Amino acid sequence: MRIATWNVNSIKQRVDNLTAWLSERRPDIVCLQETKCVDDAFPREPFEALGYNVAVHGQKTFNGVALLSKFPLEDVTARLPGDEADSHARFMEAAVSTAQGALRVASVYLPNGNPPDTDKYSYKISWMDRLVHYARERLQLEEPLVLGGDFNVIPTELDARHPDRWRADALFLPRTRQKFRALYHLGLTDAIRAASEGPGPYTFWDYQAGAWQKNEGIRIDHLLLSPQAADRLIAAGVDKHVRGWEKPSDHVPVWADLELSA
Repeated sequence: MRIATWNVNSIKQRVDNLTAWLSERRPDIVCLQETKCVDDAFPREPFEALGYNVAVHGQKTFNGVALLSKFPLEDVTARLPGDEADSHARFMEAAVSTAQGALRVASVYLPNGNPPDTDKYSYKISWMDRLVHYARERLQLEEPLVLGGDFNVIPTELDARHPDRWRADALFLPRTRQKFRALYHLGLTDAIRAASEGPGPYTFWDYQAGAWQKNEGIRIDHLLLSPQAADRLIAAGVDKHVRGWEKPSDHVPVWADLELSA
């Protein structure tokens, strides 16, 4: 089973690119972030025509997550537990039945957190604490779990072409990385890092200052696997070439193949 994640940076602007990539990579389940549209405005038809079930949790012009799945999505839950007042559309979880039991997948879009000396960073850290709590609870189920998304975290210096440029950024502050490592300490595995050694690969290149042309990228899009999913990991990769397509997102897809039969 192939599971992928992609921050599309506006689903309406990226329909052609997404359908082209779906036809090329043929993932079974896709976590999408920054869809930037309300649920009723999500362009379902092109993806349903390719055989995908679609679940969305949207927000007008801001945030938004979705799941595409070749298999029926069960127990679909929007919003990360822990703060009823948080109205941001940043999380969606669902289960898929496999021959080995339930597979749980969550599409995650963490807050950026910049500038770090504002409430935006406090919100980011609070959100990460909630995600750690969620993951701890889900891991107790001892089932394959995949957290896929734009975590807005550069985990290590290997994950930035120029780490020194990011020292004061919320994506790379020591506290941010410490909170991210808490997910590792729970027992989650970084699929890309398990399949490759640094530096890179990168998943994001800014639109400004020729970052793509100079390969001045960072890796902030991740697939984190529970032990039951990591044990079934066959391969993982980053589809860097998609960034060179016409009207690209500033992020590229990340994918992992698991030995699971639906």
